[in-house]
Amino acid sequence: MKRFFYILKNSFKELIFMLPLFLAVIGLVGLFQVFVSKDLLASFFSGNPVTDTLSGTVAGAVAVGQAIVSYIIGGELLKEGVSMYAVSSFILAWVTLGIVQLPAEAEILGVKFTVYRNLLSFIFTIIVSVSVVLTLKAIN
Repeated sequence: MKRFFYILKNSFKELIFMLPLFLAVIGLVGLFQVFVSKDLLASFFSGNPVTDTLSGTVAGAVAVGQAIVSYIIGGELLKEGVSMYAVSSFILAWVTLGIVQLPAEAEILGVKFTVYRNLLSFIFTIIVSVSVVLTLKAIN
């Protein structure tokens, strides 16, 4: 029980130490949600599978918010005629990459870990999104 309170006390100190960083990240998230609209995202995509996959990955990496928001925006992009390559890479990048959260992630988990995690997430986002589209085409 003594160890539990020791851990609880140290966790609270870490939380207080990280609070300004969390508030800064929340502020950046709010700014991106205001200035990155659905129409702006739809203008990035051309219909080419290669460029749409890369554009979707970059747009998803920059956009931030709850994962469910990415599903709603992805649905709207599909309704606007954006390719499945773009939408699947956009949703995957939204969930796995985070340009805005990079400073907080680097501060908490270390720069080396953050760089490797985001680099691998970027590569696998492209591979998985292409695989999803090819699988859907094979099924249909």
